[in-house]
Amino acid sequence: MAPEDWLVFEFNTREPVYLQVVRHFKQWIATGRLKAGDTIPSRRELAVLAKINPNTAQRAYREMEEQRLIVTEGNSPSRITGDERILRSIRTELIEDAVDQFLMLIKHIDVGTEELLELIRQKHAVIRSGGRRSND
Repeated sequence: MAPEDWLVFEFNTREPVYLQVVRHFKQWIATGRLKAGDTIPSRRELAVLAKINPNTAQRAYREMEEQRLIVTEGNSPSRITGDERILRSIRTELIEDAVDQFLMLIKHIDVGTEELLELIRQKHAVIRSGGRRSND
């Protein structure tokens, strides 16, 4: 698959762009678009495709290297790590981050765990069914 087929970014103004780039790569790994050993675009290619500053792309790659998410050896293209422990942890990290954000948003609403879990089950079922509500 060509990079432009999956390399679509939507940026927000709430956090640094380089961190958003890192999160996009993590999401692509968690959803199977990227797998262990896959080659990723060069820093320059990424900057052009994502319409970001080359320094921002460089910073995102440096962050992914520090997190051991990608491996760059010499002049070879950067690749997704083959470390299964790191790859498995990405999905958990993304889910925990989303749950933390959600809980921060609702912390002032007096809602019990069971009520919250039931609402999540219902909403999750609707999403998984393609947005169609079932008749109770």
